[in-house]
Formats: sequence, C-alpha cells, structure tokens
Amino acid sequence: MGERPGSGDGVVSVASSDVLGVARGVLGDLDLERVLQRVLESARELAGARYAAIGVLDESRTALARFITTGVDESTRQQIGSPPTGRGVLGELIRDPTPLRVACVSDHPRSYGFPVGHPPMGSFVGVPVMVAGEPFGNLYLTEKRGGGEFTTADERALVALAEFAGIAIDHARRYSGLEADRDELKQTVDALGVMVEISRAIGGQTDLALILTLVAKRGRALVSARGLVIELKVDDGLEVVAAAGELPANLVGRRMALESSVGQAALRTGATQRLGDELNRARFNDHGLGRFGFDAKDGLIVPLVFHGQSLGVLVAVDRLTDGPRFTAQDQRLLEAFATSAATAVSTAQSVATERQRQRLAAAEQERARWARELHDETLQGLAALRIALGAAERSGALDVLQAAVREAIDQLEIDTSSLRALITELRPSILDDLGTKAAIEALAERVGNSGLTVDATVELAYESGGAARRHTRELELTMYRIVQEALTNAAKNGQATHGIVEVIEGATTIEVSIRDDGTGFDPTTRTKGFGVLGMRERAALLHGTLEIESAPGHGTTVCCTLPVKRRPEPDAANAPPQRQRAG
Repeated sequence: MGERPGSGDGVVSVASSDVLGVARGVLGDLDLERVLQRVLESARELAGARYAAIGVLDESRTALARFITTGVDESTRQQIGSPPTGRGVLGELIRDPTPLRVACVSDHPRSYGFPVGHPPMGSFVGVPVMVAGEPFGNLYLTEKRGGGEFTTADERALVALAEFAGIAIDHARRYSGLEADRDELKQTVDALGVMVEISRAIGGQTDLALILTLVAKRGRALVSARGLVIELKVDDGLEVVAAAGELPANLVGRRMALESSVGQAALRTGATQRLGDELNRARFNDHGLGRFGFDAKDGLIVPLVFHGQSLGVLVAVDRLTDGPRFTAQDQRLLEAFATSAATAVSTAQSVATERQRQRLAAAEQERARWARELHDETLQGLAALRIALGAAERSGALDVLQAAVREAIDQLEIDTSSLRALITELRPSILDDLGTKAAIEALAERVGNSGLTVDATVELAYESGGAARRHTRELELTMYRIVQEALTNAAKNGQATHGIVEVIEGATTIEVSIRDDGTGFDPTTRTKGFGVLGMRERAALLHGTLEIESAPGHGTTVCCTLPVKRRPEPDAANAPPQRQRAG
C-alpha cells in the first residue's frame, strides 16, 4: 500500500502537531464516555475518515463488549442491528494488537462481509488502544474522504493519538473510580451518621411513635428511596406503623396477613428480599402493600430482628437517584441501618410495655386506696349508724330514738362530704367547667380547710386571655394531680402548716412548683404509697421532668416542668367565663 504524495517526515511532523492539539482536548476531560467520544471525533479529523469506531474489549479480552461509533446515523444503526462482537477483520486486532491498514476491507481474507443495511466501506485502518500496559480496545476507521487509501502518516498519527487516548482513558477511569469511591464513602458516612442519630434516639427518646417516624424518614433518605414503610408484627399479621415519602394516603394503620407475604419470607430466612424476584413480586401484590394500590418497580424488604426476636420489616421502594433499582451498596447500608433501627424499636416497645405495667400497677394502688377510704371512713360510719339506729329502735324510748336520728343526720352529712371529696379526686368537674386555674385555686382552698394554709399563684395563658386554645386534657389533669398529690402528702404525711403553689406558663413549658414547711422525707427511699410514683409517672408520660428536694425536718419542694400542648381546635364551649364588672 503506497503512501500519499508528500507523506515524508514533514507530513508526519504536521500530523504530530495535529495529534498534540487534539490530545490536549482529550486529556482535558475526565468523564470516560466523553473521552471516548472525543477520541473518535479527533481520529476522524486526523485521518480524514468518514466513519470511526472504538471497540472496547470484554473482561476475557477475546471479544468486544461495547462498540461505539461516529459517522453512522441512528436510523442506519438500527437497520444494521446488533453491534459487532469482534469477528472478521475487527477480530484481527484483538488476536494481534498491532496496527492494521488495508486498501479495501472486503478483500481481507478474514472479512465476513457486511450485514444488510450496512453502508459501503472500503479503506480501513485500525490501531490498538492500550491502557496502563493492558489492551483496552481498538480504534477503527474506514472510508478515506476523497477516496484512496489511508496512509502511513495517517497510521502513525492514529498510533500517537491512541497512546494519548490510553492515558486519558486511564485518568478518566481512575477519576471515575475515585468519584465512585467518594460517593460510596459519603453514603457510608451518611449511614453512620443516621445510625448514630438512631442510637442517640434510643437513649434520649422512648416514645415509640416518634422513634418509628424517625426511622422511616432517615432510612428513606439513606438509600434515596421514593418511599419507606415500617411494618411490625401484630398478632398473626403485619401492620404499617410508619411511612415516609411519596406513598398512598392512609397507609399507616393498614394490616396484612403475615402468611405468604414477602415480609414473612424476609423474617423466615433472615435475609433481605428484592421485589425484582418474580415470587416476591407476586407476594407483594397479592398479600402485601400492593393490595392498597402501592405500585413499586423495585424494592428492598429488610427484616428487623433484635436478639433473635422478629419485630417486622423495613420496605424501601424505587430508588430516586439512578433508579429505580437499588444497588448492592444500598442493600448493605439498609441492612446495617435495620440493625440499629431494630434496637431502637425494641427498646421503645419495652419502655412502652413497662409504662403500661406501671400505669396498671399505679391504678390498682389507687383503687386500693379508694377502697380503704370507703371502708375506713364511709362504710364504718354507715355501719356504726346502723347499729345506733337499731339500738334506739329496740329501746322504744322516743327521746332515745330522736337523739339517734339527730346523730344519724350528722353522720350522713360527714359521709356525704367524704364521698363528694372522693368523687372530686376521681375527676374534678371544676377542671372541665372552669379550667386549670380555677380548679387549682379551689383545691388550695379545700386543702386549707383541713389545716394546711396554701398560697396559690396560677398564671396560664389561656385563662388570662393570652392564648386562643386550652391545654390538652392530659396536661390540665397532670398539673392538677401533681399539685393535689404534693399537697396531700404535705398535709397527711408531712404535718405541714403552710404551702406555696406556683403554676407559671412560659413560651414552651409550664413550671409547677409546690413547697411546704413539713417534716420532709428521703425522696430516694421507695414508699408503698402512690403519691411520688404517680407524680413521676404523670410527668414522664407527657415528656416532662419532675424533681423532689426534701430532707427529714426541712420540708419538701416539688418542681415539675411540662411542655406546653394545646388542644387542636378552639374549645369555645369551655372558654373561661367573663367576669362582670362591679357597679
């Protein structure tokens, strides 16, 4: 094959200058796909070719895994069909990675010809592309513009370009690898941060609903999911207890049978299930969230297991970034996250169970106290009254009978007063009718009648017109009960003569303080009574704090801080009555 006229050193020098120019552009890019495309365009320009292609070798380096072209339009490419895999002339450079140049590709002994719809191609030149000393692929050019053959100068220019291309591809691959490593590291760091946050929630938050919401939101963000659902085992089924993301409405609270569900498969095997599996897809649609209009293209169903106990599953669906399919890294991160989440959920469930147990125990203690008071005061008084009336009736004397009746009336008034006091303790109607301020002031006045002088200061925003809505019923009752328990303990157990009650509302919290001058006690000593336990339990249920300072002979101070919580809608019916002006 002859060279074109003037293809000596001068031409090569010019071609080398051209190579250096295009090489700078190729080396300036760090995206692999753009590098390959720029190599093709530069090769066409250098050699004056109509068509150019890069064949990228597969892992075995015996065939082409990719075939990237330029110069062929999309419609022609579709007519040609499947790209070549490296047979015929293209395979020559795979078997022997040295430059190859022929006048007409169809005349080569290994030519297979062209498929139907393939544009005619005559002249051909191909050079190998090496990356870090290893074959990466081959650069092919056909159809010299203006006719004729590719020259030695063209071949040398392409060899030089291929060398620069190998360097650029190596840099781009390394950069892409670093980018991937950086993204993976960032995702891992984010996962660790989320797990630390969940771990902190274990120690700082024991409300199950808040824990579940936190887990759902953080888990979704961790793997960039369209939605994440938490399903916990309830009886023989699974219940959606929390959800985050773009999900069907009213999903929380839905229940599904555990049998034949994809959740059961995850819990039975202890392994993550994917919705890409046809059987899992059928389970999801027939027995799981698919029944509620939940259409997912891909998903991860990860078991929640704590100390061998199956709690439920995390269901993440449809990756938003580069999705919808989740990667293996996503699966590993969500599995690690599920371990921390299971610990948080199990801890919160245990705390909720213990609180329920304490509430039941406290309620039983309170019922026992009511029973003792009814027996010791009311029932014994009525029994004594019955005996007195019976004795007077048997005597037959009118004056004795009249005296017994007068005593009976006095005793009935005492017993009626005791019953009214007990009913007030169960649920003071004044608290519902007139509000917290009036109820606490009435309580202080009533306690004062028993010998304990109480100064009460109650400053609440709603009662003073500073807020449009009352506090929640739970908060109102908690404030009342804490004051009541503290004053009762001061009067009955501490023999106090004077008490000070302050209930002051701030921007976000309410400070409740009760001080007395009684004999005091050791607050670290467990008592059989309900008072101290009841106050602590009521404060904890509203996420408040309660501290007791006391010592024998030095009185007692009870300080409670409660977060402000108001009713969702204005309660006009229970608005404080407007005081009329005098005059």
